[in-house]
Amino acid sequence: MKCKVVQERIVLAAYGELAKEQECELESHVAACAECTGVREQLLALKALAEADLVLDPDANLVARARLKLDEALDALPPRRWYDRLGQRITNSFASVWAAPLTACLLLLIGVGAGSFSGFQFAQNRAAHTIAAPSAQAPAQPATASTAEAAAPAEIANISSIVRQPNSHMVEVRYNQVVPRRIEGSLDDPAIRRLLMLASENSASAGVRGDSVALLADECRAGHSCRAAGLRDALLIVLRYDKNAEVRQKALHGLEPYVAEDMRVRDAVLEALMSDADPGIRTAAINILEPVEADTSVRQVLHTVSNTDENPYIRNVSRQVLDSVPEIQ
Repeated sequence: MKCKVVQERIVLAAYGELAKEQECELESHVAACAECTGVREQLLALKALAEADLVLDPDANLVARARLKLDEALDALPPRRWYDRLGQRITNSFASVWAAPLTACLLLLIGVGAGSFSGFQFAQNRAAHTIAAPSAQAPAQPATASTAEAAAPAEIANISSIVRQPNSHMVEVRYNQVVPRRIEGSLDDPAIRRLLMLASENSASAGVRGDSVALLADECRAGHSCRAAGLRDALLIVLRYDKNAEVRQKALHGLEPYVAEDMRVRDAVLEALMSDADPGIRTAAINILEPVEADTSVRQVLHTVSNTDENPYIRNVSRQVLDSVPEIQ
């Protein structure tokens, strides 16, 4: 079975929509394919994170801006002329005249000609609109504080009213503007936590991600509602998938108190020890695993790292940890 098909079925299986016989084929393939295993783990982690968040209604400014853009797009469409309607009617009835070759050819020629003429008219209308747009936007008076604010159309949601003063060139335009939003609150506030979790995953700035992960990690280390289906899941995703080593380090720091009680945290730390590209994170992972060094899976990973790792320091630290833990009889 190809990986592309398997990855499509992984999505169906995650939401319980895959047939039983296909689930067996899926499990057999995933067990032998590291790429598909990673895809499924990532999907399940994102699904858990999404289920932890409440569904929020879209912002009113976003809806207003979307409607404004839709209205502008509809207004830009040219009106349908008689030859457009004729061309559409010819297209709809083309199948019924297929048996009459001569008539079909004539109708096809007429349709092509009408379409070309319509395209020419549309191009002329668009060119005229493009030329007229700058002159329509040019201010009639020198820029003032109020007109300067209106010079940023990307932040305007809609126009609410236009009033011209009698016997004057002065016009008053009232509009609603889309502005950045901000929120202040305690770290215990669910809205603040949702934003921090969103920033930890989606922010394009490593600095913003680092700040959010540091706050989440501090909350988890303090034991403030760091449930598995909340902040802890967000830190697990960061540790596994964030591209910035400093951000991953902060996530690892926040997960440290839960390595003994949560197998998922233990597995993520072992995964970091085995495959993280940053030596500092791998060394920190060894130290974090100290409370569970007697665990069989932990000893196996440490044994593998101590014998095969490319970094001599990591190998030595792993050997020291193994030597300090007595063999389980």
